[in-house]
Amino acid sequence: MPSLRRPAALTILALTALAGCSQGESPSATGGYGPNPVLPAPTKTLLPTVKVSPVNRWAEGAKPVALPGFKVQAFAAGLDHPRWLLVLPNGDVLVAETNGPPKEKKKGFDIRAWAEQQIMGKAGAKTPSANRISLLRDADGDGVAELKTPFLTGLNSPFGMALVGDTLYVANTDAVVAFPYVAGATSIAAPARKIADLPAGPINHHWTKSLIASPDGTKLYAGVGSNSNVGENGMAAEERRAGILEVDIATGASRVFASGIRNPVGMGWNPITGALWTSVNERDEIGNDLVPDYMTSVKDGGFYGWPYSYFGQTVDARVKPPRPDLVAEAIKPDYALGSHTASLGLTFYEGAAFPERYRNGVFIGQHGSWNRIPQSGYKVVFIPFAGGKPAGETEDFLTGFLNAKGEAQGRPVGVVVDRVGALLVADDVGNVIWRVSAAR
Repeated sequence: MPSLRRPAALTILALTALAGCSQGESPSATGGYGPNPVLPAPTKTLLPTVKVSPVNRWAEGAKPVALPGFKVQAFAAGLDHPRWLLVLPNGDVLVAETNGPPKEKKKGFDIRAWAEQQIMGKAGAKTPSANRISLLRDADGDGVAELKTPFLTGLNSPFGMALVGDTLYVANTDAVVAFPYVAGATSIAAPARKIADLPAGPINHHWTKSLIASPDGTKLYAGVGSNSNVGENGMAAEERRAGILEVDIATGASRVFASGIRNPVGMGWNPITGALWTSVNERDEIGNDLVPDYMTSVKDGGFYGWPYSYFGQTVDARVKPPRPDLVAEAIKPDYALGSHTASLGLTFYEGAAFPERYRNGVFIGQHGSWNRIPQSGYKVVFIPFAGGKPAGETEDFLTGFLNAKGEAQGRPVGVVVDRVGALLVADDVGNVIWRVSAAR
């Protein structure tokens, strides 16, 4: 059973402080991007860094800033913590308005849980889950949804969605469920049909469960995050977690497709190679510039290191007992996305509305750090691809989510390409879906 060397009491003190500065500022995170990121030595400090960007939502008329040649507008506003998106074949957009399920109350006062709740509240994440998927429709094509209506209600912290034929699949926090779908419908009243259980339980540290269907429509792939930072809750609590599960739609049977992936969230099929790619949140508490989040192609049966090593075979000495046998198998990810950026959304650009250089590249929604000085993430980035592989530096595509005071006006999560080739970005703090289109 892995254990950590750091005293839990020190972590609690740091969390309670809400603004730790136990190590000096890191000038930038540029070394933590690309196929071969700089991996400095782990930093051991008395208290881990905690730097929360307080929420100060968008003022009237304010919006993120895109690169020159692009236009930003609010596709839909007034939502309730919108996190994830799915574009339907008719152009309608589904948005999961959701948050984590209520935590099981423990006997007595848990100071760590209390401190974590304070951090979540300051970051704008402490809101009850609407447990709803809403439908957005832009019938006149002006880039603004005229219709915003509840599509599915009474869900259990829904996140991932996938449409296969006339069946809509939804990943609740504890199960994949299915609903009949009729093109053009504005709501579904039919009860959920359970397809497969997903790991949940009383800890459920990473509650989001992302979802994507295989190109042939026979399988679903669910991203399931770990129940800890680096296994401190014991590996028994990590069964079927920290990886991607494959679900057979016909039978509901599931298996571990890939493992050792701390928190795989966004997923997409590479349009050139056909491989599954995912964006991954890595571990904390060993420095401003460790460990970089990443995106990677995912191999069937592949092991990606967590918790025993990171970015391939760099050993995390905090985890006891070590597993050199598993470290030797750890696959190095394809591309680092910066440390503590909370890279969540991932989508390949297969539209034709943006300039040709964007074709088949990847957009990533970086939700933003809570434990790095200075902050990192809080933007949407683009990585060009060539021949099915990353082929250039990370580019800031949509910024301005932090104001001049370092306050969060919004935080990007899911990213998708709409039917005409514009990019939609779910902003769960601003409660907006932003639409970025090529300027005419």
